[in-house]
Amino acid sequence: MITFKNASVADVSLLQQLAHTIWYNHYPGIITNEQIAYMLNEMYSGIVIEQEILKGYSWTIIKENENPIGFMEFHLEKENDSVKLSKLYILVSQHGKGIGQQTLDYVKEKSKELGAKSLFLTVNKENKKAIKAYEKSGFIKYKEATFDIGNGFVMDDYIMKYTF
Repeated sequence: MITFKNASVADVSLLQQLAHTIWYNHYPGIITNEQIAYMLNEMYSGIVIEQEILKGYSWTIIKENENPIGFMEFHLEKENDSVKLSKLYILVSQHGKGIGQQTLDYVKEKSKELGAKSLFLTVNKENKKAIKAYEKSGFIKYKEATFDIGNGFVMDDYIMKYTF
């Protein structure tokens, strides 16, 4: 059974462990190990996660039978009445079980509760598996974007959107 638990500051270490495991199992071949290390350090430092939780961002632990198997982070962007799904990561060993689709359904429901008119995310253009899953869930490629994230690295992404 898949459940979703709102993360607290006490869960920061677990979120960091999940991110490290998932990224090093999923992203080699899509981005370099150097970029993985850099992004994990920048986006998943204890301070960054704690600040986002305290700001009210919805960091959520995905569990199967009480075992943590992934996480997500989403938040309402009031200026455009949209929810941004910033992070959705599931252990590679759990892929193909429909957990991602259940998670997207959960985020859609939470987005509606927040009054959002749409839900959007960014995904690496080479992350074919994720793009396929998002399209299956009704997301469309809205536009392309390249983000300079520092240290000589960029994120070359599609912005995908789901409209309610």
